[in-house]
Amino acid sequence: MHREEALALLADAELIHAEAAVQDAVRRVAAAVKAELADENPVLLCVMSGATPFVGHLLPLLDFPLDFDYLHASRYGGNTHGHSRLAWRSGPWIDLEGRVALVVDDILDEGLTLTAICDRLRQMGAKRVLTAVFAEKETGREKPIRADFVGLSVPDRFVFGFGMDICGAWRNLPAIYAARAPEKLKRALGV
Repeated sequence: MHREEALALLADAELIHAEAAVQDAVRRVAAAVKAELADENPVLLCVMSGATPFVGHLLPLLDFPLDFDYLHASRYGGNTHGHSRLAWRSGPWIDLEGRVALVVDDILDEGLTLTAICDRLRQMGAKRVLTAVFAEKETGREKPIRADFVGLSVPDRFVFGFGMDICGAWRNLPAIYAARAPEKLKRALGV
């Protein structure tokens, strides 16, 4: 996406959650994770690339022993709608046999990606798999998985910021926005 297109998408977007609400949500999730896992020595797994900002803010608030690793699995690529097949690209590298795993992701949308990730971690020997998502999309549809820890709810729209991208742009925003101009989004996607 060109710089001008990214700026136009942001200019037309609606602010859904301001930076202060984002930071409050991270603190709430951290407190809940600490209450649940402080005695477990868990493996925290960052789902690349979207969860990177969430994990970066979350980790310093988890003042108990844990191991950190990452994995890269996606159904989206550069698209706005998920594909049916999960692309497993990398990791995790830590042995999960008999360990508690905490999967940290940016958003729980349809739940298919997170379900597949959790299934794979169990196959790798994790004795317990929990999930923390920064945002859960209010789709009104049943999902195959419920997140154990949720930062914020977002509407059933195309949202971006704080790790979630729009056509590859704006993962770096400290707040959450929703696209408001479908014609500009379609142009940016080339559809």
